Amino acid sequence: MSQNLTIDQIQSFKGKYPKQLWYLFFSEMWERFSFYGMRGMLYVFMTSQLLMKDTDANLQYGATQAWVYAFTFIGGLFADKIFGFRKSLFWGGLLMIVGSVILAIHPKEFFFIGVSFTIVGTGFFKPNISSMVGKLYRDDDNRRDAGFSLFYAGVNLGALIGGYICIAVANGNLWTSFVPENLRWNYAFGFASIVMVISLLTFIQTQKSMGDIGLSPLLHLETAKRKIFEISTYIGSILIIPIIMIMVSNTVYTDYFMYLIGPASIIYLVYEMRGFTSSQNKKLIAAVIFMLFSVVFWAFFEQSGGSLSAFAVSNLNNTILGVQLDPNGVNNAANSLFVIAFAALIGLVWLWMHKRKIEPNTVVKFGLAFLFLAGGFYVFYYTKFFADAFGKTSLGLFSFGWFVITFGELCLSPIGMSAMTKLSPQKTQAVIMGMWFLASAYGQYFAGILGANIAEASEKASNVEKLIVYADGYKQLAIYALIAGIILILISPLVKKLMQEVK
Repeated sequence: MSQNLTIDQIQSFKGKYPKQLWYLFFSEMWERFSFYGMRGMLYVFMTSQLLMKDTDANLQYGATQAWVYAFTFIGGLFADKIFGFRKSLFWGGLLMIVGSVILAIHPKEFFFIGVSFTIVGTGFFKPNISSMVGKLYRDDDNRRDAGFSLFYAGVNLGALIGGYICIAVANGNLWTSFVPENLRWNYAFGFASIVMVISLLTFIQTQKSMGDIGLSPLLHLETAKRKIFEISTYIGSILIIPIIMIMVSNTVYTDYFMYLIGPASIIYLVYEMRGFTSSQNKKLIAAVIFMLFSVVFWAFFEQSGGSLSAFAVSNLNNTILGVQLDPNGVNNAANSLFVIAFAALIGLVWLWMHKRKIEPNTVVKFGLAFLFLAGGFYVFYYTKFFADAFGKTSLGLFSFGWFVITFGELCLSPIGMSAMTKLSPQKTQAVIMGMWFLASAYGQYFAGILGANIAEASEKASNVEKLIVYADGYKQLAIYALIAGIILILISPLVKKLMQEVK
């Protein structure tokens, strides 16, 4: 692979996708195996191994995931100012490996410190690989949305494999012949560390084809001076891990952090906007509008790791078409399966519609995302009409709910990542991508609160009563999602004006 490719040569690719996209696809795929495998285990581990109450576990899950995504803003900032995308990816991957190994050694004893390493590592890794995908395309290249849709399929291929395997192994529903019963959780966390090593090696071996994409923004400085900035960042990110461990283990501190980080990021963006033109600032305002609505979307969608995990464990049977499956494994992986099946197809549909000048703009796509989200949660609600006398309902119908929601996710998440790279000036692309994931952090945070409220309402209830409480809660979320979708479609002309030439 050539080391002398220019950005112009990379962006002048023929066909639907640049070859570099495939390299980033596989690196992200293995990283998402690690991340989603661990995410799927959090709630069950906290309730079954750390013996937390459902309400507390929901809050703890929301806090942990909020920190994961909030730190992407910080990671994006350091990538923009000091590391560049590549070093951020490498450093973040190393920290994630360390965190997974710590959890594999003794998950009960080292749970919060292992999770804290993973939080900081994800912050450096996640926003910057998405930003590198954006750099493969020129600003006016209409193939960008299709590229992000394919990249998103890679995300979900990793999430599918890791999301099911890790939780199924931990629950004793997979590979019981060679995984000792007393080491199930150790093995499950260990798988996350192994695949993260594969992710990092994949990136190292293929980064030569990236030309100048992702190199340090400080290359113009003397080597010694640049090293001081980089080493200080390495040391600082290690020193902050004990602080994050304390704040993650106490959700009250997470509350305080969430009160501060969002307004602080907006203030920082306003500060940066002083140096931009009026046209650029209008685009940034449009980006912020997308972020605010994405908070609502993820607050509902991310019930998957909290209240929907509880629902899967207690209220779903374990068969689909006669095949026995781990219900929470299905909850954790079904969405990813459907994304893999339909992400590239949806991307090609956008290209087909674009050629015929009937492609909906980004705002309308976001509105459609909420309509699909509403439909999926209504299916979750409707499962209560198929329950037996023990409060167990159809795993197949529940999976169909995820099928519907998947189309909503495909109208929002890859399109949102693409929009962030198109709406943000070159100088702030990683920060804006970090803010996009910070919006996800708020979604995770509110998801934990919503899940805790549902859990509290069903505390000390019978399994049948719990089914009704959870199902009725999902009906309310469906109504709110429907309202949000209608609002977005109604305001689409205004947001489209702010976006100007960006489609």
